Amino acid sequence: MLNLSNVESLEEKARNIRKSIIEMVYQASSGHPGGSLSITDILTVLYFSEMKINNFNDDNRDRLVLSKGHCSTALYAVLAEKGVIPKEDLKEFRKINSYLQGHPDMNKIPGVDMSSGSLGQGLSVANGMALAGKLDKKDYRIYCVMGDGEIQEGQVWEAAMTSGHYKLDNLCVLVDNNNLQIDGTISEVMNPYPIDKKFESFGFKTLVINGHNFDEILNAFQIAKETKGMPTAIIAKTIKGKGISYMENQVGWHGKAPNEEEYNLAIEELINR
Repeated sequence: MLNLSNVESLEEKARNIRKSIIEMVYQASSGHPGGSLSITDILTVLYFSEMKINNFNDDNRDRLVLSKGHCSTALYAVLAEKGVIPKEDLKEFRKINSYLQGHPDMNKIPGVDMSSGSLGQGLSVANGMALAGKLDKKDYRIYCVMGDGEIQEGQVWEAAMTSGHYKLDNLCVLVDNNNLQIDGTISEVMNPYPIDKKFESFGFKTLVINGHNFDEILNAFQIAKETKGMPTAIIAKTIKGKGISYMENQVGWHGKAPNEEEYNLAIEELINR
């Protein structure tokens, strides 16, 4: 359980990260705010409480694969809040010659463990990282963040079969289950439910949590670390556009930038939370 001061610290960091997300998308006039805001609390816990990443050059550090790479603003904002990249660079997001492009690039951005963006591929890469850790007898963990629309990709389930077959208990998959993708609800477009039972059938320990509750997130990570002989899949129930009232649960904010009035309203809401 987190104490009150730790919760308040994580809440403050998550609020700052959400502000950076909104500022980046507004300045670039493009981006994916909805899904970036829904994974903010999960990434905040990972980078500021859970992952072993004090030194990004340490081969024994934990690693994260942002499989839903179109939500790069969340990752960039976290890395800036962590001090890995300068905060002032965030204003260059998606601009010509900026290293902070629309999808993460491991060759240009410090702290990025895998280039991503083409949906459905992240778990395959995470499997490779986790299997390498097993073969090298390392104790690092791999975290793979996926979208719930993304798991409609067939490669995800081929990769899930591999995760279970090799009993990758150093692998933790997080499904950002905000129930919305670009064209509507995931159940209407291509229904993947029940997500937890599907991963369970592939040999995963599965957990369903509130992806905006810090205690539940941390408790799930603890269970994942204690689970041996199988990978873990955490199905995080989240709200697309979380933290901005007019964006919450609105599919139109999947990939749209706010205008000046909407930007000012979003920042005001975050400041006054």
